[in-house]
Amino acid sequence: MRERPDSSSNLPVLAEQKRRAWHRRMPTGLSYAGDAVAADNVRFLADTTWVDADGVSHSEQTIFDTVFDMLRRARRLILLDVFLYNDFEMHIEKPFRSLARELTDALLEQKAKHPDMAVVVITDPINTVYGSIRNRFFESLEAAGIRVVLTDLAALRDSSPVYSFLWRCFVRPFGNKGRGSISNPFDPEGKITLRSYLTMLNCKANHRKVVVCDDGDTLAGLVTSANPHDASSANSNVAVRFTGPAARDLLASENAVLAFSGHDELAVPAVRPAEGASNTVQVLTESAIKMAALAIIDTTTGDGEIDIATFYLSDRAIIAALKRARQRGVTLRIVLDPNKNAFGYDKHGIPNLPVAAELMRSQIDVRWYHTHDEQCHFKMLLADDGRGAARLLLGSANLTRRNLDDFNLETNVLVTGQRSLTAIKDAQAFFNTLWSNERSRIHTAAYEHYRDESLLKKSVYRFMEASGFSGF
Repeated sequence: MRERPDSSSNLPVLAEQKRRAWHRRMPTGLSYAGDAVAADNVRFLADTTWVDADGVSHSEQTIFDTVFDMLRRARRLILLDVFLYNDFEMHIEKPFRSLARELTDALLEQKAKHPDMAVVVITDPINTVYGSIRNRFFESLEAAGIRVVLTDLAALRDSSPVYSFLWRCFVRPFGNKGRGSISNPFDPEGKITLRSYLTMLNCKANHRKVVVCDDGDTLAGLVTSANPHDASSANSNVAVRFTGPAARDLLASENAVLAFSGHDELAVPAVRPAEGASNTVQVLTESAIKMAALAIIDTTTGDGEIDIATFYLSDRAIIAALKRARQRGVTLRIVLDPNKNAFGYDKHGIPNLPVAAELMRSQIDVRWYHTHDEQCHFKMLLADDGRGAARLLLGSANLTRRNLDDFNLETNVLVTGQRSLTAIKDAQAFFNTLWSNERSRIHTAAYEHYRDESLLKKSVYRFMEASGFSGF
């Protein structure tokens, strides 16, 4: 007779798994705050989609055109860290632009011209639906000698420890191989495994959007909210491009991801100091972004102004800081996505609908980005101190618990300078255009357009934010 295993022998292992799920440490090198260093060639970039007075949709894009120019100028080094890199059809009628193919072609072309160049692409396992499908772009890159690194998400902290404890014990040990039979939520044509679905529900992501390239005798960096993802190509996004020592910090911050994902780090070259720059750029990742955002909000006085445009706003500490700022007399303007649509799927408006209602009750002005199936994908905070200085914080991080409390991987930059700095001036003009629908371009709608003060939605949002059982 076969002896039954003693289930009690597994209890210490399960207890240790549970303890780690609740108290998992961040890998070394994350939650990084670089020095605020002088930078050259600081540029603010934006992609926008809007409608005119006749209801005709228009789109202007500069971010990936700038990325492709950076790639063409590189001779020795290219590093990209991007969240979504695929051509999944999702459930939209037609992608605006084939960004995944454009990026792949640009990388392959540059590698062919400079075979000794180090080219590394770091990305999230979502692009293979956590191992269920092949990504043809990654296969092309690897065939050309370009290193593709799928981030080891299991090394990250758990935003939902109860679910993650179960996933680590009963899903992860079995891997994810074999043909799937369940519909792919990202592409109607494909099939995925049950294990992919269960991994997706674990709610972890390398959400960064970073480019680093050599540029003559210096390094160029770009940090953005945009993805090289066909179905996202009509989304509205922002970015900052710069050269100098901050790009070196950006590369160093990416080495941490390579290290904990089991890959060799890249050499970080010396970079000449910026020449006569009157501004600084600081690289921030994970919870260092939250500390910077809170510091900006809490140190803006009653003479100042704070403008925010973001896809998600739900973090309770950020919301409390905004309320304090309003009580001090700070002028606040906030543009939010209504969270009504994502790649053809209808959404319930959480978290932004209940958060907007809360902010309006505190006399904080909110307008909605007037989307038409695309998303208001900005992650941008701009503060003017009222005395000539300003701070611009932008990048991949939404203002949510998952994005700011060391669960996702995120990268932002903080640009500090006078209001007359071109990047600051362009960012301010851009936000003013969004807020006031200047030049007959309809970007935003009044709060009443999507107003929803449902107690149920408020309760659901607060539970999702606190528990980690959420997609935001």
